[in-house]
Amino acid sequence: MTRFLAMFAIIAMTIMLLYSTTGLPILLDAGSPASTHVSPRYIEKSYEEMGTRNYVTAILANYRAYDTLGEVVVIFTAGLAAVLVLKPFGNKAKQQKSREGENEN
Repeated sequence: MTRFLAMFAIIAMTIMLLYSTTGLPILLDAGSPASTHVSPRYIEKSYEEMGTRNYVTAILANYRAYDTLGEVVVIFTAGLAAVLVLKPFGNKAKQQKSREGENEN
């Protein structure tokens, strides 16, 4: 019964995700809102506002700095959580090996 529910959930999620992509613009569409409104503004104003000729640097470091900082914080937190969760297992294995070594002597 659990396999049936899992398969149903996977199929339902796949259908929802595929349906949600129908509202997205066509890939590499020159008439999409991102291409007609956002990109020209960044290209025209990035050097004036930010003083850098590299568009990628201007967007990531200046226009989207808080978003980029947020992503870095999330990745750092996930890494730290993984280390904290996995660290005790390493210590227990070392302690058990050292105890086994002491018992053999």
